[in-house]
Parts: sequence; C-alpha cells; structure tokens
Amino acid sequence: MFLPPLQTLILRLRRPLPKTLTRRARISPAMSVNLQTHAFAGNPLRSKLARPAGPCSPGSALETLKSLLAAGADEASSPGFKVLAFRKGRPLARSLEPVSDTPPRWRLGWVPPSKFNDSSVGDFVYLGPGSEGDADTVYWAIDVSSSPSGVGLGGGGDDGLCFVELRTLMVATDWADTHTMGELAIAGHARALLEWHNVSRFCGHCGASTVPIEAGRRKQCTNESCKKRIYPRVDPVVIMLVIDKANDRALLSRQSRFVPRMWSCLAGFIEPGESLEEAVRRETWEETGIEVGEVVYHSSQPWPVGPNSMPCQLMVGFFAYAKSFEIHVDKAELEDAKWHSREDVRNALTFAEYEKAQRTAAFKVNQMCKGVEKGQNFSTDFNVESGELAQMFIPGPFAIAHHLISSWVHEGAPGNTELLPKQLNSVSNL
Repeated sequence: MFLPPLQTLILRLRRPLPKTLTRRARISPAMSVNLQTHAFAGNPLRSKLARPAGPCSPGSALETLKSLLAAGADEASSPGFKVLAFRKGRPLARSLEPVSDTPPRWRLGWVPPSKFNDSSVGDFVYLGPGSEGDADTVYWAIDVSSSPSGVGLGGGGDDGLCFVELRTLMVATDWADTHTMGELAIAGHARALLEWHNVSRFCGHCGASTVPIEAGRRKQCTNESCKKRIYPRVDPVVIMLVIDKANDRALLSRQSRFVPRMWSCLAGFIEPGESLEEAVRRETWEETGIEVGEVVYHSSQPWPVGPNSMPCQLMVGFFAYAKSFEIHVDKAELEDAKWHSREDVRNALTFAEYEKAQRTAAFKVNQMCKGVEKGQNFSTDFNVESGELAQMFIPGPFAIAHHLISSWVHEGAPGNTELLPKQLNSVSNL
C-alpha cells in the first residue's frame, strides 16, 4: 500500500501537544481540537512490546503466570501481574470520584491473576510490560464472557468495578488527560486481540482447531500436517472527506444507524488488489456517484469498536478532491449525502457540545461503577447538543472523521496546526 514518505509521517505523528492544551484547558469553539495522538493510538504498553526482555518477555512471563495459576497464588504472591477482564467486549473499569467541579475520571479495572485461578493459562493474552516506573509489571487480558472466572467482578457497588462498553469509555475520556487516553488505547488493543481469538478458532487453511502460542499473540493450527501460524490481521478502512475546492464545500453523508442530525465522512473497506487511493475513488463513486481526482493522506487511527467479526480495523484518513459534483446516493449504503458549506460545518463544530457529552458520559460511568441504573445502555445516551437543536453535528474528537472535517474547516486559521497537507500529493494525483 502506498503511504507518504516515512520522514513526513514520523514528523506528523510526533507532533507535540500544543502548550495551550493542558489538562482541563478550554479551547475556543472556533478552533480545531488538536490531539497528540488519535483515540486508541499511543498505547503506552506497546513502546516496549517489540523486544521485551527478561522476566517481562512473553515466554518468561507466561511460564511465571502458569506457575502462579497452578499454585493457586493469592494477590500478595503476584504483585508483578495485572489482568484486565472483558465480558462480551466490555472491559472492566472503575470510576474516580470528581474533584471540585471537574467530572469523574475512569480508569481500567486491573485485578490480580488470583481472581482467575480456575482459568487455563491459554485464556490469557499478553499485552506487554509496563513503562517508566512500572517496568517490572506485566499486563494481561482475559475474556470471561463464558467462564466462571472472575465471578463477582464488575457488578458495580462496593468494589467500584463495572464492565463498561468501550464506546462509552471512549466518549467519557477527557482527551486532554494523557493517562486516560493511554488506558483507552490499552483497552482497545486488548479488545481487538481477544475478539481476534474468538473469530480465529479454526485454521482457515485446513479447518482444524487452533491454539494460542507466544502468550496469546499468535495462534497455530493443531493439524500436524498443517501447523500454520496465524497472526492478528488489520482490516484497513479508508475514510475520506470529499472536498469541492471551487465552491468551498465538503461532502458529508448519513447512514441509517446514525443518531438524528449526525453527518460524517464517507468510508469503506479496501478490496484485494486495490491501493488506498483507488479505494477512496471507488467507494466515493459507488456510494455517491462523485468522481474524485487528487487524494491526499491525512492520518490513521486504530478502531477497535467495530463489529466483533471485524475486531482489528485501521481507519486511514484522506482528503479527496471532487472532479464531479452531482450526487447520486446508493440507498443500499447511505441514507443521504449532501454538499455542506464551510460555514455550515463550522457552526456544527462547537467544542462545548462535545465537552458536555464527555462530562455526561463520565458521570454515567461513575453511576454504573456504583451499581446505579443497572441494565441501562449508556452507549448512545449522550446529548452532544446545547440549547436549540442544531441542524447538524459531526462525530466527536474521539473519531478520525472529526479531525478530517475540523482540519478542513479551520484551514488557514491562526493557531490551527491541522492544515490540509497538500504537499503530500505525489502518486495520489494519478
């Protein structure tokens, strides 16, 4: 797949967090919300995951974990091991009480392996060693959806732990809180790995069952004549903001599953034998009848909150410049698609509304962890509007669509650091 020059990407990904975006900072509604990394990126455990050594290496840590489980170890005998349990795709979380007028903050509900002494070592998935100040700790994930392990966990109430939808935590995350953003990335990585294990129980080559190897980071076919190794795969999805430069407007679309008045970018999966740019042009044409010429890379985002059948998605964001302008919506794919002026989209980008949604979600998580309102689905119960109903709004700062749209809206604005990267056109002009 074609990507811009490596040096340019590295500079973009290493772009420092603006000094004005400190914790609890307020940003003018007219400005773009700039993040150091996208939501679900920047996993702090991955910095040492490539070549961890010593007792924190996958093999050594797995042997130690096996011994602890066999001995029925208690919490005191396993201080260097922390486990994140999942139930039906929901990670275990806890909520910290609010301080002053700030909303509560959530944290992942790490528990010791002693909570899972009746589990097999093969049920655990290695996430990696800790970072600075935590280098001797090894982190794991486990799915307890259909096992007695972790019984009593996540009921909300006295222990303050609850299994919470990852989308809910995503909305509840204060994007200026580096620590919580890191925990969100860890939870996303863990969910993607666990769901991948669930959908790869059989070898795609011979049909035999598979078993986890390398501490759950890989799987292997049990058929002696096959023994094929299976690796987690990423499903790349192109997401594009289609732009009409001559008339200063952008193409936004609606799907039937969207909440009322929400509009977003076009998106679609890449087909075999297709480049990223070709996928952008094909998806735009198939869904809206718009012909695209120049395609420019913006950024990418891991997206582990998709369907369970597609747990490892990577959203690859582009700006796509239209060559035709008459819309013909494919109603099987979209509910509607329309051109929107820059001013109309700017009016939809009101920062206070997204902050309100974040605060509301954070208090909802706090209630759930206290055992309040059990059984209620909070994943879509977030009002992102304040005052009168807006004609439209776009996804919040946790989604790459927000940053594609925001970058275009605030192109050239003083202080905006997310300008359209028009210098990265190279092969995308073909």
